Amino acid sequence: MGWKAAEKLIRHWKIIRGDNVMIIRGKDKGETGVIKRVIRSQNRVIVEGKNLVKKHIKQGQGHEGGIFTVEAPLHASNVQVLDPATGKPCKVGMKYLEDGTKVRVSRGQGASGSIIPRPEILKIRTTPRPTVAGPKDTPIDMVLEKTYDPKTGKGMPDI
Repeated sequence: MGWKAAEKLIRHWKIIRGDNVMIIRGKDKGETGVIKRVIRSQNRVIVEGKNLVKKHIKQGQGHEGGIFTVEAPLHASNVQVLDPATGKPCKVGMKYLEDGTKVRVSRGQGASGSIIPRPEILKIRTTPRPTVAGPKDTPIDMVLEKTYDPKTGKGMPDI
């Protein structure tokens, strides 16, 4: 990717993995699907089961060759998030609720203004948190040890 393309990267992404989107341009125009993957370095997204292309793969060690059908990435500007209330494509805006939480809302012409919920797939961790302390983890008694007293200044290094 050249430096011109790097200048035009989307800074504030409003489409996230697991969103229901409608394809608004291309050969699958008008079809809806779920975002499978977001490629932020290229401003592209992969929609499940859409924009299918044939890929010729050469045979190698451990895998067979042949012609496979794969999902090709779409540019992020060619998809729009679906409004959860109306089911129509809409723009996405950000809003703060009374309790201070930041949420995504539908906006644009004919949009309901309803909150777009975070997809459930984002709440599932791909790698589980370790439950047992490993060899490089700091012991809990060492973590909780008080080494500095702000009132007396004890524990400060002598400079």
